[in-house]
Amino acid sequence: MDLQAELSLLAEADARAAQYLKSINVRPAFPSQQSIKNLDALVGALPQSPSDPKQTLALLDEYGGPATVASNGPNYFGFVIGASLPVAAAAERLAASWDQCASSHVNSPAMAAIEKTAGTWLLDVLDLPKQSGVGFGTSATACGLSCLAIARTGLLERLGWDLSAKGLTGAPEIRVVVPVSVHITIKKALRLLGFGMDRIVYAPVDQNGRVIPDQLPPLNDRTILCLQAGEVNTGEFDPFTNIIPVAKAAGAWVHIDGAFGLWARASRNYNHLTNGVELADSWTTDGHKWLNTPYDSAVAICRDKTLMAKTLNADAVYAQGEEDAQKNLTLEFSRRARGLSFWAALHSLGRDGVEELVDRYCNLATRLAAGCREIGVPVHNRVVLNQVLCALDNEEKTKSFVSAVQASGKVWFGPTVWRGKAAFRLSVSSWKTTEDHIDGLIEEFVRFL
Repeated sequence: MDLQAELSLLAEADARAAQYLKSINVRPAFPSQQSIKNLDALVGALPQSPSDPKQTLALLDEYGGPATVASNGPNYFGFVIGASLPVAAAAERLAASWDQCASSHVNSPAMAAIEKTAGTWLLDVLDLPKQSGVGFGTSATACGLSCLAIARTGLLERLGWDLSAKGLTGAPEIRVVVPVSVHITIKKALRLLGFGMDRIVYAPVDQNGRVIPDQLPPLNDRTILCLQAGEVNTGEFDPFTNIIPVAKAAGAWVHIDGAFGLWARASRNYNHLTNGVELADSWTTDGHKWLNTPYDSAVAICRDKTLMAKTLNADAVYAQGEEDAQKNLTLEFSRRARGLSFWAALHSLGRDGVEELVDRYCNLATRLAAGCREIGVPVHNRVVLNQVLCALDNEEKTKSFVSAVQASGKVWFGPTVWRGKAAFRLSVSSWKTTEDHIDGLIEEFVRFL
C-alpha cells in the first residue's frame, strides 16, 4: 500500500467514525437482537486471499457499529464507564500514526516525556505523595496486581526475605485483609498472585459498605490491608483516618482500590471523603471512568518508587532503561503509551476542569436519586458520590423492571446484588450526560413501573 492509499484509508476511517459520533445521541443504549445476529457477517473461516482494506473497514462499520453498546453516549448508566473526552480520543488517534513502543526513553523520547509529565500531573491533581512511582497500565485489575505484588515484595524485604532471588517456597506467609465488599478485581489479582481465596481475611463492613474500624481483624508487619475509595455499589469510602494510622503502626502495607472514587480528591466539594487516603502505600485508579479517557488506561501508584521499579523491573542486556521507565513500572514490556490520554485530558481540562467533571457527576447523581424517590423508586444508598443504588419492593419486581427497561433500548443500566438481595445500580460518569438525560431516564422508569 502506498502513502496515498494509506491516507485515503485513514480518511475513510475518520469519516465513518464521524458518522458514528453524529448518531450517538439517538442510538439505542444497547444493540437490538437483530444487530447482534447480523454480527454473523464478521465471523466464519479466515479468508484465503487478501481483501481490499476499504472493504474490511466497511464490514466493521456496517455490521460492527450497529451492535455496539452506546457507552460513548449520554444514556449509558451501566458500570462506571464514561464517554471518551474528544481530546483524549483524538490524541490516541494521533499516537496511532506515530506507532511508538513506549517502554523507555530509548524506544520513544516523546512518549517517555509525555507519560512522565502525566504522572507528575496526576499526583498533583490527586494530591498524593510527589515522590511516588506512577505506572500507566491496562486496567485497575492489572495495576492492582502490580501494587499487590509490590506490597508482598516490600513486606518480605523488611523481613529479610529476597522474593526475587528465593521465590515463595519457604518465605514467611503474608496475610491479606480486605473488606467484605471488596471488588472482584482485587480478588482476581490476589488469586493470580497465589493468595488462596480460603486464606483471605475479610473485614466486616457497615450498612454503607465501609470497613468498621473497631472490627478490623488483627494486623501486623506481614499483612497487606486493602481499602476502598468508592465502594462499587454505594460509592462509599472506608474511614481512612481511623484505619490507616493503626495499620501503619502495626507495620502493615495499605493499598487503596480507588478505581473511580480516588478522583474525589480533585474536588474541593468532595475531597473530604478521601481524608487520610494519602497515608497509604499504594493506590490504583482508572482513566476511563471519571476522567473519560478511552479504555485500556489505568494507573498504579506506589509511594516507594524504587521498590516499585525493583519489583516490576524488565531491563535486559539489549534493552536497559532508566529506573522510572514505564517498562519498569508496569507489567508490560512492549506497550503503547497509556499515559498519553491522561496527559491530553489533564492538559485540556486543567485542575478546574477535572474538578468540574467530578462535581457534575455527583450533582447529576443527586438529581437522579431525587427523581427516583419522587416516582416511588426506593434508593438504598446515601449517594455520596456518583452511584445510585435502587431496588423495588421485592426481588421479582426489581428483576422484571431492570429487564424491561434494558429491553426498551433507550437507556441502559445493570443489575446487582446488595445485602443479599436483587438491586440495580445507576452510575453517572459520562461528560455527555446532562440534566435532560437524567430527567429522560426518570421518564423511562415511569413507563415501566
